Amino acid sequence: MAPPPSPGTRDDASRRPLVVVLGASGYIGSAVLRELSHRRIRLRAVARRPFTVPDGGPAVIETSLADLTEEGAVAEAVRGADAVIHLVARMTGEGSWRSAARDPQEERVNVDLVREVVAQCAAPGGGPAPTVVLAGTNQAADDGPGRSAYARQKAAAERHLLDAAARGAVRGITLRLPTTVGSEAGVTPAMARRALRGETLTLWHDGTVRREFLDVADAARAFAAALDHAAELDGRACAVGGHPVALGELFTTIAGSAARHTGRPPAPVRSVDPPDYAETGDFRDLDIDSSYFREVTGWRPEVPLRRAVDDVVSALARHRATAR
Repeated sequence: MAPPPSPGTRDDASRRPLVVVLGASGYIGSAVLRELSHRRIRLRAVARRPFTVPDGGPAVIETSLADLTEEGAVAEAVRGADAVIHLVARMTGEGSWRSAARDPQEERVNVDLVREVVAQCAAPGGGPAPTVVLAGTNQAADDGPGRSAYARQKAAAERHLLDAAARGAVRGITLRLPTTVGSEAGVTPAMARRALRGETLTLWHDGTVRREFLDVADAARAFAAALDHAAELDGRACAVGGHPVALGELFTTIAGSAARHTGRPPAPVRSVDPPDYAETGDFRDLDIDSSYFREVTGWRPEVPLRRAVDDVVSALARHRATAR
């Protein structure tokens, strides 16, 4: 990306680098917009539904409401971009990645859109290659038996991007994210809702299986760091990493946070028989090596997991209170 204007020069906004955020209305997209709004750049925020644009920062922000699966929508969205952050993903069933095995439209969004973005961003006539940063998943690194349909789709998408980077068509980077905390979907808010109602939090195993979790604000900072170090990260799938924790410990933390909000005893945490749709990956640790990304960028998670969990529980508790 181009450097900001030197002190004493007139800031011509049209000469600032253009960063396009695809999927800007999602909870990661919203956090990325907030992070990048503090930079002296142009931001084009693209989403299917209306969303709030951060104000008060030096970034010049334009918005575009578009369904990227429609013909010509991707070309228009990324036109003139110096960098694209691709956060678009389709997950139905309350945002569960498990729906990829049942919804044929998910492959169209999760894989084919990446191909279109790369094709539209490919540097014309040998010009400078724009940077494309794809939101990936740690699950893509798991090539063991029974890998989920969602993991296969995300792996296919990142493979296409990195192949394009190897050809020099774009600067391509995949950030393999752990489970992000700070949304209304996923295991943390699902268990938080149960805990606030005093219901049992259920584990499909003995609770020792470990996963990594990352606050959404830290995830947004990781995307900003990737833009700053695009040359070093070009052509790589980088694990970002987060806070490793046993799921039993996480659920106990959620129950304790909910108890502080309700004044009731913590909801119980118990092991139950797994459902039929459980996959083999649900029962083993996922070992993540995020050292390369951290060494190159200097990025580290700043939000402690306990605070990230409490932020989710607090938001849900406020919502419950206003809904009554």
